[in-house]
Amino acid sequence: MSLTVSKDLLDQAQAGEVDDAAFVACVRDSLPYAWSLIDDLVRERARTGAEFTDNTVPPPSEEARGQLLRCLASDAMRGALERHFGVKLAFQNCHRVAVFDPSATAAHAEFTTARSQILNQSPELVDC
Repeated sequence: MSLTVSKDLLDQAQAGEVDDAAFVACVRDSLPYAWSLIDDLVRERARTGAEFTDNTVPPPSEEARGQLLRCLASDAMRGALERHFGVKLAFQNCHRVAVFDPSATAAHAEFTTARSQILNQSPELVDC
């Protein structure tokens, strides 16, 4: 299961639209490693003013890797985090998360090309 959903949030979903802030809180609480990594990258990008900042360090465990995969593979979670943090997210392999300034469309487009994905490959990542 990707998220630990409270009764209140489940009731909200069953009644209609889900409040973005409540959904973001659910993601934060359910996927603490993914949240922390993205939050740190957002802060680093803001501090440096760079077009993007990315993580190249593999997660410390398979549980942490699973959190990244679940978080970034979900359009709903990714979109909610992008809105919450005011950034654009991208993901390569099983751990390379990148946080882009929304205006960095060229850098984001380059990061998400097949060429960039291929150049990011290494033997250590074959089984991630």
